[in-house]
Parts: sequence; C-alpha cells; structure tokens
Amino acid sequence: MPRFSRRGKTKLLFATTIASPDYIPTRAELASATKLTKAIAAVDGFALENSPIDTPDLESTFTSKIAGEDQAADSTITFYEDDTDDALETALAKGTSGFVIIQRKGDVPGSKSMDVYPATVASKSSTITVDNESAKWAAKFVITDTPALDVAVPAAGAGLAAKTTSDS
Repeated sequence: MPRFSRRGKTKLLFATTIASPDYIPTRAELASATKLTKAIAAVDGFALENSPIDTPDLESTFTSKIAGEDQAADSTITFYEDDTDDALETALAKGTSGFVIIQRKGDVPGSKSMDVYPATVASKSSTITVDNESAKWAAKFVITDTPALDVAVPAAGAGLAAKTTSDS
C-alpha cells in the first residue's frame, strides 16, 4: 500500500457559500474558495467524535457500550502571520460563517477524500512569543452542522483555479 505525507498533498480551503444542502461543493465553488494551505502552521480538530453510552446489565460484570451522540472536536487552524497582507485575517474574521474544505489527498477529481465542515469562526487571536519562531495567529472554529465526510472531489473544469491568498 503506497503511503504519503500530508505535507505537500493535503489542501485546505474556506468557502463562504456552498449551494448544496448536503455541503458538497461544485468545482466553481472550490475555485472561488480562499486557499489556506500555504499559510497553515498547524491544524487541530476537524473530526467527528462519538460519546458512547454505557449499557451495563445484571447478567455480566462487563459493561458494554452503544454509540451515543456525535459532535465535532474543538477545531483550530494556526496560520503564519503575514506582515504585509491581512487577507486571511479579513476572510476569517470572528463571526464569519462558511465551510472549511479539506482535500485529504489533494485536489484529485473523483477521489472520495474530501471533508466539508460547516463552521463559524468563534475566535481569532495572535500568538505572541519571544521564542525564535515565525509569528503566528489562530482561528478557532465551531462546527455548526454535521460535516460531509468522504465526499468525491468534483471533476476539474477548464481554466478554474482557486483564489489565491498568499499563494497556494
């Protein structure tokens, strides 16, 4: 089985609108989304978690479980701060709602490796440190509805390229 590194392959975008009620973007919606990948220092969360329910009974000392409610993990993207361009900070201002799109295996049309998280930026903060490292800021997201997971990346269209913010 071939393996790969997420670095250099996985793509993250932020779309302000997706028309489909199933949160599956069209190629045109992907093209108009803001590319986040090049500015990302770290990604945390963006996963579904289940809270299992204990189901003990008197017949056994073993406590079995059943699946309980699903909820999204706390989700944050940490970005490298740009000292001349604030386009990402503007696009991801506190209170902004949209969709975090993760193409886990890259922009590979037909690959069922795209996750779409309806989300709102809950907070945005700079990371201030005196350590010898690049300046960063973080956007914390609240996931507002059940994400669309493992959906197919739409077919590529001629001449469509995602809007660049600090390049790809």
